[in-house]
Amino acid sequence: MFANRWNKFALISFIDSHIISYPTSINLSYFWSFGASSGICLVIQIVTGILLAMHYTPHIEYAFNSVEHIMRDVNGGWLLRYIHANGASIFFMVVYTHIARGLYFGSYIYPRGTLWCSGVAILLLMMATAFMGYVLPWGQMSFWGATVITNLFSAIPAIGSAVVEWLWGGYSVDNATLARFFSLHFLLPFLIAGLTVVHLSLLHSNGSNNSTGINLNVKTIAFYPYFYVKDLFALSVLLFVFLSFVFFAPNALGHADNYIPANSLVTPPHIVPEWYFLPFYAILRSIPDKLGGVLAMIGAILILVLLPLINTSEIRSTKFRPLFGFFYWLLAGNFLLLGWIGQQPVETPFIEIGLGLTLFYFLFFLVLIPVIGIIEMFFVNTKFDNLTS
Repeated sequence: MFANRWNKFALISFIDSHIISYPTSINLSYFWSFGASSGICLVIQIVTGILLAMHYTPHIEYAFNSVEHIMRDVNGGWLLRYIHANGASIFFMVVYTHIARGLYFGSYIYPRGTLWCSGVAILLLMMATAFMGYVLPWGQMSFWGATVITNLFSAIPAIGSAVVEWLWGGYSVDNATLARFFSLHFLLPFLIAGLTVVHLSLLHSNGSNNSTGINLNVKTIAFYPYFYVKDLFALSVLLFVFLSFVFFAPNALGHADNYIPANSLVTPPHIVPEWYFLPFYAILRSIPDKLGGVLAMIGAILILVLLPLINTSEIRSTKFRPLFGFFYWLLAGNFLLLGWIGQQPVETPFIEIGLGLTLFYFLFFLVLIPVIGIIEMFFVNTKFDNLTS
């Protein structure tokens, strides 16, 4: 009895310290609501995924028909499937905006480097989960997308072919591939949820960043009820957009070929992944060498982990970094253009444009960020020396 009472008090104490009385900077904007919104999106995906798994059959002969069964015969099945399918897109929209906000306000700068890296790990797991989920309907784009992406691992020297056969569970994308993708797609969201708890723990141990990037002498207030209401309003706007897609344009973010059963003898004229993979897919295709393209695609994500190490500026917020701000918005436009290039055919001039955009993407992270930081700190230190002399 004493242990149960202690656990109850510990739970209340945890909720109070991390949700109710958590000290929050008063100058946080709605951009800080995307973190909470992404957590809600994760819960929606897990709940709808569990319900869909009850009716889905992970077998190449029945997978496509089981999805149609969910849509046509299961009570509310069409709603569950549309929420889950569009929820993945909304989830990536929210997370990409969350990352863009972190990059703009310097959330990767010490002491939040570990927090930033945990967020990148969540992004990687999200991508793996979404890719495997895209294979499950077993439509034309599902089958050929799985074939193309898994074949990329064959570029690994010496062990590439063995890795591909291990992923497939055989010598082609077949029933074993679908079964293991279904298992991993079901399990990985729970791993993402656990990593999200770690992410929140790291966030609360160092405190939230703010729009000025200055934590000293910034007034704080309790999270509840002030920011609770703010996050609730942001969530209501998000749900409005989300449900607008679900009820009025449920297939706008998908591909029409996925309503055709998978056929290994008929190749679609243009194989493209889901929209949230398109920028990285464009980077992959921009490199003429297969291994180089794979390394560039993976490096485009992992390069985010290097930000706490290659950063040379002590100024967090881009509000006070006009030179960095100029190139930041160029990067944002560059990323959107990469997404556009990713859905174009592999031909001139799209190949050359994609290569140029890819070069700028890596130039921004590997060259511009450290160089701009050095320039900024030089002028800051020079001005400080003039004031003190």
